[in-house]
Amino acid sequence: MIGNMLIAQSGGPSMVINQSLIGAVLTAKTSGKIVEIYGALHGIQGIFDEDFIDLRAEPEEVLLRVAQTPSSALGSVRRKPTPEDCKAIFEILARRNIRYFFYIGGNDSAETANIIAQEAERQGYDMCCFHIPKTIDNDLLCNDHTPGYGSAGRFVACAVRGDDLDNRALGGVKIDVIMGRNAGFLTAAAALAKQDEDDGPHLVYVPERPFTVDRFVADVAQCMETYGRCVVAVSEGIRGPDGKAIAESFSTETDAHGNVQLTSGALGENLAAVIRERLKIKRVRADTFGFIQRCFVGITSETDAAEARQAGEEAVKAATSGEHRSGTITINRQPGEAYQVVYAVAPLVSVAKHTRELPAEYINEAGNNVTDAFVAYARPIVGELPVTARFVQLKGRS
Repeated sequence: MIGNMLIAQSGGPSMVINQSLIGAVLTAKTSGKIVEIYGALHGIQGIFDEDFIDLRAEPEEVLLRVAQTPSSALGSVRRKPTPEDCKAIFEILARRNIRYFFYIGGNDSAETANIIAQEAERQGYDMCCFHIPKTIDNDLLCNDHTPGYGSAGRFVACAVRGDDLDNRALGGVKIDVIMGRNAGFLTAAAALAKQDEDDGPHLVYVPERPFTVDRFVADVAQCMETYGRCVVAVSEGIRGPDGKAIAESFSTETDAHGNVQLTSGALGENLAAVIRERLKIKRVRADTFGFIQRCFVGITSETDAAEARQAGEEAVKAATSGEHRSGTITINRQPGEAYQVVYAVAPLVSVAKHTRELPAEYINEAGNNVTDAFVAYARPIVGELPVTARFVQLKGRS
């Protein structure tokens, strides 16, 4: 099938989403089946507006620099097409002879790609629709991990390492609130900050385990008794026994999907206030990492960048092979001690709409930290962190 290609980005940006974009573009240039290569600005909104740029015309040195740049180079959007939208989309696709469509994003983006693929089939329009995975939440089904997670996890681990050093110098309690509405993978990455047993984070809380304030206070009190200080990593999406997000009690803001905004900072401040009041600790501080986790410059995981590039390349190869009309690229780890991954094509419906959670074996029995199994899982994705040190005579002292 000879025709033109359209590619777009959707959802939250990441440090490596442009690697997938450029991997797809460079592979398309040499495919022999793709003529024009268009980039839609701001996802499907750019398709409606026919706001395209000619990616084949971009110099290769520019493409390679864009690949190294965090955030969504084409701009992003959070919008799911309606049946009426699909009719408008296909008028544009047909007029432009678009035969290959690629959408980079998370499970909502996979659902959008699936809707477009189904509409193409209904209309008898011959086109390949592919989803290229991306999410710092690491919650796509059918994947061991997803592009974007390794770099965001690296940021979290380095930031918490720095907070632990600060806390070691001044004492008290430090609470870091980390992204993750429904899945605790990113918060769990904070555990990679530990070098020694007494390093923080001393406590890690994820949405997959019920959270109670009374248990939290008791955990912090025990940590203070053991270490004389306490560093806490907590997911923005922690839930009470009733399944309701704790942050919903403190925030009335909503995001573009109508979800209560969890990154306002209210959760951290309220947890800090509880510790000050109940444990009478004067120095208690809280930070909400927020959007800074997604596009921080200079801290990208090399593994993450390479796999993101490869995912883009694999999508174009699969689409132009003639073996698939639609699908999503999956990344899965090979068994064995050496870290290796394989790429495959899965049906769009297998990752659309639904998400996965942090597996139970990665959470400790008390529900206030992660296990060694999680550290072994995440370390090769995040990469080795900078090594820090302290005086030997201070080892083991609070």
